[in-house]
Amino acid sequence: MNRVEGKVAIVTGGAMGIGKACSLMLAREGARVVVSDVDERSGQQAAREAAAISESSFVMHDVSSETAWEAVVEQTLARFGRLDIVVNSAGIATTGNVEEATLESWRHLMSINADGVFLGVKHGIRAMKAFGGGSIVNLSSILGLVGDPGLAAYCASKGAVRLLTKSAALYCARAGYRIRVNSIHPAYIVTPMVEHFFSQQSDPVAARKAVEALHPVGHLGEADDIASGVLYLASDESRFVTGTELVIDGAYTAQ
Repeated sequence: MNRVEGKVAIVTGGAMGIGKACSLMLAREGARVVVSDVDERSGQQAAREAAAISESSFVMHDVSSETAWEAVVEQTLARFGRLDIVVNSAGIATTGNVEEATLESWRHLMSINADGVFLGVKHGIRAMKAFGGGSIVNLSSILGLVGDPGLAAYCASKGAVRLLTKSAALYCARAGYRIRVNSIHPAYIVTPMVEHFFSQQSDPVAARKAVEALHPVGHLGEADDIASGVLYLASDESRFVTGTELVIDGAYTAQ
């Protein structure tokens, strides 16, 4: 208990799925949490649930906008006086192989999955270094480690997150900022985004079984499985961990 007591966190994409699970787990462990999302209704609800545990708030936030990032960090510092944790969880997924994907869809996905993480890292560092350190956790994917023929843009964006993380971790370490930067690589997790994917298939039950079979453990992960990894990387327990990837995938990539 209280593994991040006294710390202040921004969690992007905090309205649902993995982001919401991270917001609630960090709150349960003592952090004050800023839930950020473009989904105001769900974001407000997630913030209310977090606030019932620890002081928390919601901010509307388009992660692809640098102006929006500057405002979110400014609001966080104004309300809570510091920033210790940034969880870059906001992301989208689109299907399409490299021949079928349009430049428009590629750029839209990249603006959120890659640009949004870059901006979170950039402005997180700028705020945290004034307070003697912190932890930035970037949500990548197993598809930032291995490819999928039908998800060209998504794979590219998550690969970008993985190596941006390593570059930023080295930069912070060599600058003496005491800011750690790590990435997490989930497999398929039971979230609204994944459930929506199944629902769009001609046979949702068969589609789910096929995806489950990709994981040697025989089932999909839960959002709290990922939130637990985020909590570890956000806490001082991981003070010697930076520039690495934490793979939480039910042995998906071990095959």
